[in-house]
Amino acid sequence: MTSPLKQHGADERLPLYQQLRDDLAGKIRAQIWQPGQLMPSETELKSSYQVAIGTVRKAIEALIAEGLVERSHGKGTFVRKASFDNSLFRFFRFESADGQRQVPRSTIVRRQVVKATAYVSSALQLDTGAPVIELLRLRLVDKQPVLAENIYLCATRFHALLEMPTDDFGDLLYPLYERQCGQIVASAKEVLTIEAVTPAQADLLKLAPNTSVAVIERLALGSDGMPLEWRQSRGAASKFRYSVEIR
Repeated sequence: MTSPLKQHGADERLPLYQQLRDDLAGKIRAQIWQPGQLMPSETELKSSYQVAIGTVRKAIEALIAEGLVERSHGKGTFVRKASFDNSLFRFFRFESADGQRQVPRSTIVRRQVVKATAYVSSALQLDTGAPVIELLRLRLVDKQPVLAENIYLCATRFHALLEMPTDDFGDLLYPLYERQCGQIVASAKEVLTIEAVTPAQADLLKLAPNTSVAVIERLALGSDGMPLEWRQSRGAASKFRYSVEIR
């Protein structure tokens, strides 16, 4: 009898646990198992793939190390839900007047459907001129603007966002994308640069002309690797900080 892994086109030159890891990761990327979903148990995987329980455990450990899944004691192994909001705090530090660290609140300043520029269409893998939703979002601490964000989404895929009041968007967009549009962000790529603030951005952020701002450009991807959102977040470079742990 042909093994299930061989039926799925596994590379037999690899160790068995690696073949299993690759097949499980493929199911996650194909969204057969959605972020937050409970995966089959180790016993079920052992039976389905006709491999030893040790092979299953080693494959799962590899997925955990890569951040694709996570274990919950007493519940099982879940496809990991990515959390990206805290990534901003690797680069910016926001504090109240008394020095307490604060998480910015959010408000949508503008929502409109526009034709995708060449840059936006390239990032989102759309035709130039395709309709996209453009959101201008301000993030505030003590009612003072600290970040301005330009966010672009495919108008067809995220049409539901046009039908709800922007006051209902809340502070976190990715749970909204999942809840209202069925679109789940699984990973993201970020690029950081420094530039001079434009007059429009200076007005939004209440900055002096030519102030330097740090720009975080993020491309958010689904489990299948397809782009879902492209955004640029800008904040005063004086608030910029770089933090990394090197081992």
